[in-house]
Amino acid sequence: MSDLKTAFAAIVGESNVITGDFAAYANDWRKKYFGKPLLVVKPGTVEEVAALVKLCAETKTPIVPQAGNTGLVGGGVPDESGTEVIISVARMTKVLEVDTINNTMTVEAGCILQTLQETAAEHDRLFPLSLAAEGSCRIGGNISTNAGGVQVLRYGNTRELVMGLEVVLPSGEIWNGLRGLRKDNTGYDLKHLFIGAEGTLGIITKAVLKLFPAPRSTQTVFIGLESPQKAMDLLGFMKGALGDRITAFELISDFGLSLVTKYFPQLKAPLPPAFPWFVLSDIADSRDAAALTADVEAALGEAIEQGIILDCAIAKNETEGNRMWELRENMTESQVHEGRSIKHDVSIPISKIADFIKAADAALEKAYPGVRPITFGHVGDGNLHYNVAHPLASFTEPNWTKELDRVNLIVHDATAQFNGSISAEHGIGQLKREEIKRYKSALELQVMKNIKAAIDPQNIMNPGKVI
Repeated sequence: MSDLKTAFAAIVGESNVITGDFAAYANDWRKKYFGKPLLVVKPGTVEEVAALVKLCAETKTPIVPQAGNTGLVGGGVPDESGTEVIISVARMTKVLEVDTINNTMTVEAGCILQTLQETAAEHDRLFPLSLAAEGSCRIGGNISTNAGGVQVLRYGNTRELVMGLEVVLPSGEIWNGLRGLRKDNTGYDLKHLFIGAEGTLGIITKAVLKLFPAPRSTQTVFIGLESPQKAMDLLGFMKGALGDRITAFELISDFGLSLVTKYFPQLKAPLPPAFPWFVLSDIADSRDAAALTADVEAALGEAIEQGIILDCAIAKNETEGNRMWELRENMTESQVHEGRSIKHDVSIPISKIADFIKAADAALEKAYPGVRPITFGHVGDGNLHYNVAHPLASFTEPNWTKELDRVNLIVHDATAQFNGSISAEHGIGQLKREEIKRYKSALELQVMKNIKAAIDPQNIMNPGKVI
């Protein structure tokens, strides 16, 4: 190790080679994976990244690329062998250019997502990627996992927000694809190989990101409904009435909401708890707030008359809207207080979401009478967080975790029944690497392996992840 450390230090400086106290880098956010890296190296430029990777290729040293280490599937955590080197882009935090005419922003991979949102706002622009970890996650990781979040309905996943990339390949070569072009029909669009690849094909070092005009007004609404099917009916109705101004459309079950208000009593639900399901939605417009509010009130009034919704609360101002979103943002934390739940991040065709929930609920109830599904998520784009809390009468939390494989099989088989995906936005990482074999065809897996072998023939780039 000493020779490698010395060589790394010669590239990045001794202070940027970490040889102990790896906790911040080797443990994942959920405390599920605890790795043991050989070293952690923090380059400051793409040239340093390339030199490090070239040295690793020459010595056949496996690499774990890492950005903010906020992932949920162990994709940025090393194994326990003590042979893998973490290359962190945390020092690479420059915003290189904001082009308000082309509506693009060129940034380094270590930029914090929230910083990019704020930088865009300073230029009267919107960078719409938004998720719970935005204060600590880094854009390189967001791109590598094709992060989703709450505004995918209008703006798309990270994949739709990336116009160009700079990537260090497993050979140490630098591919410069930093083109802010909306049309480039010159063969394979190589950037898409690296978006969502979870660092298995290279290390993303820079990106050209798509910006949008900043909305002038946003209206937040909290809606009570009878069922998930009514929520899907509402989505179709609102799209017809309000068009693409709908930026977020979140489904929340009554049990999920009750956990938030139980463990965060300072957060008050804007509607009585008598409704079995709720929708939290944002509608944004380039017009003034009064005009938008009038349109939203008219649409929701008609939805009540048609029997699509039961009741609704319309935020009077930004503060009220933020309080509504606090309920949604504490859904995960409230489950920690209630006891460890078994979590799922699935994607279902929007038209089949209600059928999936019904089928999964029934299958789990048959297997575990009294089971408590905690259902919520970005159903406007088909992404459901279908979490499962243990039956109170027959399981304790420690015993429930032993049921992980069986519960996953039930939920993921139901997902496959409706032609869905077992990973909507969190990725595969270590967590679902074996399970994905059940749901992807042999041909799909072989094509993925062929791509990996062609770009990373030594298998040194994030080995053991995805495939």
